[in-house]
Amino acid sequence: MGRLKKVNDPELGVSIVDLGLVYDVKIDNGMVVVKMTLTSPACPVGPLIIQSVEEAVRKVKQVKGVTVNIVWEPPWNTDKISEETKMELGIN
Repeated sequence: MGRLKKVNDPELGVSIVDLGLVYDVKIDNGMVVVKMTLTSPACPVGPLIIQSVEEAVRKVKQVKGVTVNIVWEPPWNTDKISEETKMELGIN
C-alpha cells in the first residue's frame, strides 16, 4: 500500500488510501490485483486515478503486471476516510 498512498484523488488532493477507496490488494507471483472504488460512479477523474494506480504499482521491481478492479459494493462513503484526513477536509 505504500506506493498507493502516493496516488492522490486529483479533485481532493488526498491519498486514495486515506480516502478509503482501496479495499484490497492481492499479490500472487508478481501479479497485483487492486480492488478499489471511486467516490461516485460518475467520477470524472476515475480513468486518471486508475492510470495513476497502475503506474504506481508497476514501479515496484517485482511487479510483473497489475489489474485494477473497480467495484461499487460496498459503496464508498465518508465513514471510510481516515480520521486524520477527515480533519484535513473538515469532515466530522
